[in-house]
Amino acid sequence: MVKRTGPTSPITKGIIIALEKAARKEKVKLWKRIAYELQRPRRQRREVNLSKINKYIRENEIALVPGKVLSKGNLEKRVTVAAMSFSKQAEEKINKIGKAITIQQLLRENPKARKVRILG
Repeated sequence: MVKRTGPTSPITKGIIIALEKAARKEKVKLWKRIAYELQRPRRQRREVNLSKINKYIRENEIALVPGKVLSKGNLEKRVTVAAMSFSKQAEEKINKIGKAITIQQLLRENPKARKVRILG
């Protein structure tokens, strides 16, 4: 049986540790769930297009993608999108209307995870 190693990137490991600490400190289960999602292999992480974000997120909500945001579709609502990574076109489209941030920035700005919805 192959031993599961988890992510090897020190950046990803740091994010996971910070999310687990925030989950314990703030008593928010959402951060623990995101830490679990980020421990998956990179090829199994979520990829979400802007069309899906536009469909499922309401105005002034925060979309949290534990993976990568891709640029297919358009964003028509003023939302904040937090993700591990963005394609260049997706980041440009999001910043025209809303705001594209990393998961670490979301954790600092919104430790209680208010108005956050996981997509993917």
